[in-house]
Amino acid sequence: LAMDYVFFGNTGLQVSRICLGCMSYGEPDRGPHPWTLPEAESRPLIRSAIEAGVNFFDTANMYSAGSSEEIVGRALKDFARRDEIVVATKTFMPWRGAPNTLGLSRKAIIQSVEDSLQRLGMDYIDLLQIHRYDLNTPIEVTLEALDHLVRSGKVLHIGASTMPAWRFMHALHVSETNGWAKFVSMQNHYNLIYREEEREMMPLCIDQGVATMPWSPLARGKLTRDWDEETERSRSDVYGSTLYEANADRAVVEAVASIAAARELPRAQVALAWLLSKPGVTTPIVGVGKPHHLSDAIAALAVELSPEEIEQLEAPYVPHAAMAGQAYRIPNKLTLLD
Repeated sequence: LAMDYVFFGNTGLQVSRICLGCMSYGEPDRGPHPWTLPEAESRPLIRSAIEAGVNFFDTANMYSAGSSEEIVGRALKDFARRDEIVVATKTFMPWRGAPNTLGLSRKAIIQSVEDSLQRLGMDYIDLLQIHRYDLNTPIEVTLEALDHLVRSGKVLHIGASTMPAWRFMHALHVSETNGWAKFVSMQNHYNLIYREEEREMMPLCIDQGVATMPWSPLARGKLTRDWDEETERSRSDVYGSTLYEANADRAVVEAVASIAAARELPRAQVALAWLLSKPGVTTPIVGVGKPHHLSDAIAALAVELSPEEIEQLEAPYVPHAAMAGQAYRIPNKLTLLD
C-alpha cells in the first residue's frame, strides 16, 4: 500500500491524501466520549499511520479536554520529524465553564493557542482552524487576531470548519480587504449520506483555491456496516445521533454494501473511494481506532469506481436540511465544565 501526497490548496504544503483524525485519541475519563483510546492504545495507531506515510494530523483543543493534543504531541515527537509533518488543531469550543474560555474573541483565541502549543509540546501550529462560527464576535475581530498569530509565527496557516458558504466567502473577503492572513482550508461535513456541500461550499473552495478536508467521511461509521448495527461509539455519540436520518439514508448504506460485495471490498474502501473521486476534495479526515481502519483508508486510494458504480451510489440520495450547529451564540449563563 502506497500513500499519495497532494498540495494543500494554495499553501505549497504537501499533505498525505489521508489525514489522520485524532478525536479517537484521548483519555476516556477526560471528556464526554467514553469510547476514546487512552495513550497506551493510541500510540501504536499513530505510529502505524506515520510509518504508512501519513503526515497530516488533525486534532482540537476540546477533544477529551485537551488530552488528545497531549497524546498526539508526544507521539509525534517520538515517531516523526517535525519538519515533515503538518499538525492541525482547532479553537472555539469551551475549555472551562467561565467567561472568556470559549468563542473567537481575540483573548480566547490567543489563550487557546498558547494552551494548545503547551499541550502539543510544539513551537508552532501548522494549521489553526476555527471549529465553529462565533455569532457573538464580529468576524473582523476574529480574523485580525488570527492574522496576529500568523505574523507572530505561532501559527503558519488558518482554516475554518462547518459554516454556510456565504459566511466563508465573507470571511475571505474581509481578510483580503484588510491584507490579513486568509483561510486556506475548509473542514466540512461531506460524505455519501450528507452531500449538501456540493451545492455551494465545494464549488466555492475550488474557485478560491481553498483546500478541503471533509470530516466524518464514513458518516460516523454508518457507511461501513449495516444500518441497524451499533458500536460502542454509536451508542454514546450524542452529536452523531443527530446527523443522519434512518428513512432517507438507509438506502445509501445499502448501495455501498451492494457494490462492496460485488467488488469483494470492505465497505469503507468503497465509501472513501467515492469521496476521493469528487472534485475539490483534498484530504478526508479518517479516524483510526483499529489497525484495519488505516489499511482500508490507504487501500481506498487505489480503488477506482466506474461511472455506473458512482451513479448507483448517488442515486438513493435525498436532499437534507442544512446541518445544525454551523454557528453558535454564546449564552450569558455558562455551565461549569470542570
